[in-house]
Amino acid sequence: MHAQSVIHPNAKIGKNVHIDAFTTIEEDVVIGDNTRIGSNVTIMNGARIGKNCQIFHGAIIAAPPADLKFDGENTTAEIGDHTIIREFVSIHRGTNEKMKTIIGSHCLIMAYCHVAHDCILGDHCIMSNSTQLAGHVTVGHHAIISGMCGVNQFVRIGDHAFIGGFTTVRKDVPPYVRAGNIPATFSGINSVGMRRRGLSSESINQILDVYRILYNSNLNVTQALVKIDEVLPDTEFRNQIVSFIKESKRGIIRNASKTKSDEDTGE
Repeated sequence: MHAQSVIHPNAKIGKNVHIDAFTTIEEDVVIGDNTRIGSNVTIMNGARIGKNCQIFHGAIIAAPPADLKFDGENTTAEIGDHTIIREFVSIHRGTNEKMKTIIGSHCLIMAYCHVAHDCILGDHCIMSNSTQLAGHVTVGHHAIISGMCGVNQFVRIGDHAFIGGFTTVRKDVPPYVRAGNIPATFSGINSVGMRRRGLSSESINQILDVYRILYNSNLNVTQALVKIDEVLPDTEFRNQIVSFIKESKRGIIRNASKTKSDEDTGE
């Protein structure tokens, strides 16, 4: 711990934690073993940081949420083990709706990203430079969001999804898909990412069959779900995708060939 850092004596700092100069750590903070904290980092009340993490220069962890309804509740921002937070990232703690913001384990949050209040990120997620998540966004495991993306509040991004750079995400992005454009549209399945993570060709084809019906059959979402249930076998992947879509409150992204009116209505 550097002599020029300011660390509250009640903060709970694990073993072998390295803290560089000019960093401030407030009272209600927990930092796990073997974590490295860079210079000029601000870790505020409510931060819960796991083991073997790296937090780089200028990051702000557990800042109060930018929500006018927030009234000083004791909420948290929780970061899992082996996660890397790069330069000047800002992560806000939760509001009284969820009481916490969560970033999973083995994540990489690159420079200048923002994770707003009540967001939940799964494990092995990547956010590239300057991507911004509004409040209450949910991101599934192994999802990748490229640089300079903006994600609207309450949007959900499914497991293994890939979102291209400069995309504006206004509606839910189902699992295993690639998305891009302004606003985001479906551009295929994330077959490269799935192969890298060990999914078999059979599994990838099962996923592809679902999205062929959903996006290439000229059916609206409700009709497509009926057809998927009728013609595709009952598999884990089919059920995961169908459940995600049925639970969507904002509607899902549409195929780029659909009209803007379709995009707006979710049909």
